[in-house]
Amino acid sequence: MKVPFLDLKATYVELKEEIDNAIKEVLNSGWYIIGENVNKFEKEFAEYCNVKYCISVGNGLDALELILKAYNIGVGDEVIVPTNTYIATVLAVNNVGATPVFVEPDIRTYNIDPLKIESAITKKTKAVIAVHLYGQTADIENIKPICERYKIKLIEDAAQAHGAEHYGKKAGSLGDAAGFSFYPGKNLGAFGDGGAVTTNDKDVADYIRVARNYGSEKKYYNSVKGVNSRLDEIQAAILRVKLKYLDEWNSRRNKIAQFYLENLNPEKKENFVTPICLKENKHIWHIFVIRTTMREKLIKHLNENSVGWLIHYPIPPYNQVAYKEMNYLKNRFDLTNKMCDEILSLPIGPHLSLKEAEYVCETVNNFLKTNC
Repeated sequence: MKVPFLDLKATYVELKEEIDNAIKEVLNSGWYIIGENVNKFEKEFAEYCNVKYCISVGNGLDALELILKAYNIGVGDEVIVPTNTYIATVLAVNNVGATPVFVEPDIRTYNIDPLKIESAITKKTKAVIAVHLYGQTADIENIKPICERYKIKLIEDAAQAHGAEHYGKKAGSLGDAAGFSFYPGKNLGAFGDGGAVTTNDKDVADYIRVARNYGSEKKYYNSVKGVNSRLDEIQAAILRVKLKYLDEWNSRRNKIAQFYLENLNPEKKENFVTPICLKENKHIWHIFVIRTTMREKLIKHLNENSVGWLIHYPIPPYNQVAYKEMNYLKNRFDLTNKMCDEILSLPIGPHLSLKEAEYVCETVNNFLKTNC
């Protein structure tokens, strides 16, 4: 059996008629940028996240960058970010001229550890970006009071958390503002790039709505130095269709994750660790990440048995070639370095069958029997 890491074609096939009709309507309308579908999607996604405002943009990186600009965060400022995150979180900070300050994760969830945030705050700190990694929200209950005490902004990087919840509140409504990505592989994915900002802050919403469109509220009249970061009508139409199925597809992911948790590593080998979901969270299982000290051997075994895999992420941002000026930080983050050597993502998605999940478990468990 061949099990792909994620079957993106299947997401189209299931909704083919609805998606095709939505695209045809856009093509027949003759209006392709910031039109009816964008406006309706923004309203529908804001309602889904239980916030006042949603402003769509070109991608998740732009979403974070525009939030920082909306709060006048830039040169001379510091923004706290997790060590264990996709590079976009850090790029957003650098792209506005601010300095990223890294904080290690909670080993239970791989999200930023609230207990380590306060010691990283200085007079220059203007915000914390809490990444909801792998589909589980960061510990906002304990991060938010720190931000309030020091009067700094709490920004959510919700690129992997469409529909995730923390104490019953949706990701995207937990901080001052949140950035989403609609990259095709996300739980709510477009058929190209896309992103959005959600917030209850009218000033932020008003700024981003203008800034995303060259800084223009009225055509050819520019009130701020903006960018070109707009979700197009076709992607908005696709997202409107897929949003209706998001909770159902997240539920399917949850069933696969629970099957994995119940059937992987039945003998409880110590060098194979499965993820956990904290009781206060609703995990939407964007990625199912295990840890093992035998990763390279397991990868070889998965390849031999045609089981897909990825690593999220093999190199932390501070150790990337692009950030060679930060490479010296490697020796400061032992936990993150250890995680990057051990984490491995197994196949999961709304179209992964139970038979495929069984095969993944069988393949991994056979490896554990002969290698532990």
